[in-house]
Amino acid sequence: MQSVQGTDAMSAAAATVPSSKKVFIKWGLLGSVGLVNGYATILMYSRGELAFAMLTVILTALALYIFGSKKTYAHRYIYPGIAGMILFILFPLAYTVGLAFTNYSAKNQLSLDRAQSVLTQRTFQSGESFSFELYKTNNGHRIYVKDGSQLLVTPEFDISSPKAEYDLSEVQSQAGDKEKIKAIIQNRSALSAIDLHMPDGSDIRMSGLRKFASVQPLFSKIEGTNDLLNNKTGETFRPNMEVGFYQPIDANGEFTGNTVSPGFIVDIGTHNFERVWKDDGIKEPFISIFIWTVVFSVLTVVFTLVIGMVLASVVQWEELKGRAVYRVLLILPYAVPAFISILIFKGLFNQSFGEINMVLQSIFGISPSWFSDPILAKTMVLIVNTWLGFPYMMILCMGLLKAIPDDLYEASAIDGANFIHNFTRVTLPLMIKPLTPLLIASFAFNFNNFVMIQLLTQGGPNMIGTSEPAGYTDLLVSYTYRIAFEGSGGQDFGLASAIATLIFLLVGALALLNLRFTKLEQD
Repeated sequence: MQSVQGTDAMSAAAATVPSSKKVFIKWGLLGSVGLVNGYATILMYSRGELAFAMLTVILTALALYIFGSKKTYAHRYIYPGIAGMILFILFPLAYTVGLAFTNYSAKNQLSLDRAQSVLTQRTFQSGESFSFELYKTNNGHRIYVKDGSQLLVTPEFDISSPKAEYDLSEVQSQAGDKEKIKAIIQNRSALSAIDLHMPDGSDIRMSGLRKFASVQPLFSKIEGTNDLLNNKTGETFRPNMEVGFYQPIDANGEFTGNTVSPGFIVDIGTHNFERVWKDDGIKEPFISIFIWTVVFSVLTVVFTLVIGMVLASVVQWEELKGRAVYRVLLILPYAVPAFISILIFKGLFNQSFGEINMVLQSIFGISPSWFSDPILAKTMVLIVNTWLGFPYMMILCMGLLKAIPDDLYEASAIDGANFIHNFTRVTLPLMIKPLTPLLIASFAFNFNNFVMIQLLTQGGPNMIGTSEPAGYTDLLVSYTYRIAFEGSGGQDFGLASAIATLIFLLVGALALLNLRFTKLEQD
């Protein structure tokens, strides 16, 4: 009995050791992940990347909670999916919406502290300039400065890692080999960081490829405030939190004069959204482009569906010889990369040398302006997009037609139904339900079909009298891109984010509306 009990105790002890080791390893790994990500979060926060720091905290806390708790340990298999959804869907969406309420642009990209730092590093020449020469010596380099008839020189220094300051002393002549201008250009950054102390106590700094001059900081921060003093003009500059720039103030503290760059990011509320419906130069093209985007998406879905369904029916006609060859030929446009097909069509529709205009000119005596006439440009876009999309619809319809039982057609034939009745009473009702989510997905894809527009027309022909660049064939997504990167007043990411937010709401609302109507029809 004692031996049995001893054996059980040894077995329990042996089973306990691996379990404790596993727990130790698990918590060691989780602790390491927490420490590393915590350090990364602190670095992000210190550099002003608050959004990315919060993202890291959320993903790390979620991982530690799921893998560290026994109650949620079973969810470890879905954590990668949850993390991917947060990282690639929710975070970009929240970040875009957040930017829509700021003045983030090419001129306003920095934080207030960073803008202060950039401004306080600027200098201006406040005194006489002196010519200099760079000489190479046995142990490094020397800088010779001419002050009238006086020749001043620095101690020898290593130009690859120079000190910040050197005292100048008087000498009678240069020693060493004089460096050419090429060497000065190559080491300009190192030479520009050097401060030289003149015998009279003044300081000089490199102000040109052949000049040192007395320089001072252009701006200095006023203690206890965010104001900056312009040492050259004596003006006081204060951060204007409404526009995101430093601006001079008068004796009453009112902003006056011109702003100075760089600007900084500030919250401006709904100003970007208000611009969309208050600025006629944005509102009118936005409404026009929105209508065209919906029309483009709907017509593309309709055209590709009709053509795809007809061709699917034809290539599955049993009496048609060589059906396999026709299937391959009709699927080829889908197999060729889209950007190649688009660029080929761009050449075919060329107004001067394109084959399409050559044929039309020889037969009908016309040469349409495909890229400069708004209506023809939209027609061309629809033709090309239909060509790119019909093979996909044809493949879907081929699979759905195969799934319809032949018994239904035999029964309808007995009742005397013709091919129109078969299509409207049998084929279409059985295909529309599985096709509905795919048609909605196709609509959403074409609503944001940026690549096709950008490669084929780049949004042109351009509209006239708009505040931001806009074209007649622009979709909302390409219009947003042009505002973000080609704006007339610089890259305006805040306005582009506002329009992107509106696009998301519009696409979501249209998708929900389509699903609602589809459900009602099915009921």
